[in-house]
This record gives sequence, C-alpha cells and structure tokens, in this order.
Amino acid sequence: MRILSAFIKKEFLQIIRDPSSILIAFILPTLLSLIYMYGINVDSVNIKLGLKLDDANPRVVTLARSFSNNPYIKTKVYDNNADMYAAIGNSQLQGAVIIPGDFSADLAKGRTAQVLVITDGSETNTANYVQSYASGIITQWLEAMNYGKQQVNLITPQLRVWYNEELDSHYFILPGSLAVTLSLVGILLTALVVAREWERGTMEALLSTRLSRLQFVLGKYFAYYVLGTLALWCNVFLCVTAFELPFRGSYIVLFLVGSLFLLTCMGIGLLISTIFKNQFLASQVSLVMGFLPALLLSGLMFPISSMPAFFRYLTAVLPQRYFVTFIESEFLAGTISSVVLINTVYLSCLCLVLLFLVYKNTLVRLEK
Repeated sequence: MRILSAFIKKEFLQIIRDPSSILIAFILPTLLSLIYMYGINVDSVNIKLGLKLDDANPRVVTLARSFSNNPYIKTKVYDNNADMYAAIGNSQLQGAVIIPGDFSADLAKGRTAQVLVITDGSETNTANYVQSYASGIITQWLEAMNYGKQQVNLITPQLRVWYNEELDSHYFILPGSLAVTLSLVGILLTALVVAREWERGTMEALLSTRLSRLQFVLGKYFAYYVLGTLALWCNVFLCVTAFELPFRGSYIVLFLVGSLFLLTCMGIGLLISTIFKNQFLASQVSLVMGFLPALLLSGLMFPISSMPAFFRYLTAVLPQRYFVTFIESEFLAGTISSVVLINTVYLSCLCLVLLFLVYKNTLVRLEK
C-alpha cells in the first residue's frame, strides 16, 4: 500500500502540473455542453413557407392567418407560382402551400377540397415537418370553421406527452451528450498517460522500482477516475442548474453507473496507450474510438433500431450505447430498475474485460 499510495501521489502531482489534463477534464466538456445546448437543435423551428391563395373567399384569408400565427412557421405570400418555385429552388423556402380557386366552393358543397403542399425533399426531416405542420394547421382551421360538423365524431383523441412535456429536443440531447463528453474525458485522459511515460523516459525508471503491474494499473485508474468523476458532476451541475433540465432520477444511482461507465472508457484509453506508446497516435485513435461511436452509434442522434444489421451488432460492444439509455432515463423518466440493471450488467462485463486486457498488455520489463 505504501508503494501504491506513493505512485498515486505521483500521478496527482503530474495532473496538477500538466494543464492539458485540466483542459480535457473541465474545459472541453463545458465547451461541448454549450455547443449541444445552443448550437444543436433537432426541433424544426422557423420553417420558411411560401403561401399562394387562388381563392379570394374571406374564410380562406383566415386560413392564411392560421399559417402566419404559427410560432414554428414564417410565411411569405406570393402572387405567382414561378417566383415561389424559384424561391424553393434557391433554398429560400423549405416548402409551399397553394390553395386552389375552388377550395371554399368544394367545402361549401360538402366535397373534398384539395390543397397542394410542396416540400423540399433535399432535407427529409424538414420536408416531413412541413407536411405535418401544414396538415395540422389545416385540420385545426377546418374544426374552427365548423366544416364537417354534420358528421358524428365517434372518437375524440386526448393527447398526453410523457417525460418530455415541452417536446424540447435538448431534454434528451444534453443528457445523452454526457456520454460523448465522458467518453472523451475517460479515453483521452488515459490514452496519453502511458504513452507520455514512454516518450519522456520515465517508464524505464518506473520499471526499475518495486512497482508491480497491478499497482501500476490501479494507480493509473484511481488518479484519473477522481478527475473524471469531478468532470461528470460539473457537467451534471451545469445541465441541472444553468440549462434547467429536469432530473427525476437518483444522484446516487447516477454516480454508481456513471463511475462504471467512466472506468470502462478509461480502460479503452489505457489499452490504447499501452499498445501504441506514442502520444500523437494514441490521441488520434482515442478520438476515433471515443467521439465517433458515442455520437453516431450510441443511439443519441440516430435510432439503433433503424441501423443496418452490422452496425446494430457493433453497438453491442460500445459502452456509450448503454450509458445513453441509462442517463436519458435518469433525467427524463427517473430511476427504472430494469433499465439500470440491464445497462449495469453490460457495462460491468465490458469494464472487466478491458481491465483484464490492460493488465495483460502492461509491460513489467523492458523489451529487448
């Protein structure tokens, strides 16, 4: 224990004297959180929509006002189709709505009235938003104008939104982004430490001491685990206080599972560092293995169920997949025992496998 405590003290002194560790642990996650909060928004707002009214009926004018009063849509009325089509082609509009001249006459006679909705298919998500918004506004306008009241409504749907009542994408993006930031913190911090020892020549000095392989691994884990845990709580504090995200789970459970995820990411970083022994190469590999899987294959931005079979199977060995599911549940739904249990089991297995690989790949003597 005396040798281990001395080695841990040496690691903490190295962290204090090395500003890059503080930068990776605190500044980088804060910048990423600010980017995810203010720079990334998957909610489609301020859609620019063209509107052309071929029907001069006063009731149709109220329909145009319904489009203009929608907070998600910015409308511009056009007098001819050519200008509106040109605006769509120049990406000045995301869509257009054309109300034909016989619109109100068809409604008055009880016939089905036609409305042309044009969307820019180059952005599929925006095109879907344009269609759904236009359909919803027209349906609400028909109900307000008492069209179709002669039909008996057998079903009256009552909508309730659970977990994310505000329908704000930041409520699940920001908690899920903690998987990205912790991946970078855990992998980058530890991916450089062993490579730095080799490059500076201090590894030879360590190998000449009575420091065992287990003490070396535990010392590296403990020092950077403390730093990573502080980074975790700083980001959680930022999300809950500064960004006012709801947190409905347990902070104790978040600490335990977050620690397990952090140890797993540290295992990936230490494994990279022990294999490559070069800081530049280790940093490049850690960025590829830490940032890209956390962002693209964790289920944060893209549903795993919609991925091809190969990538669905690949996500099974990624710790970010399990932490994203867990932390989004903690923030939005609360502590659900089944979610916590299944993700904890998978993370524990990955953590133990990585610990074993790090232990086996750590050198105890110089190579000839």
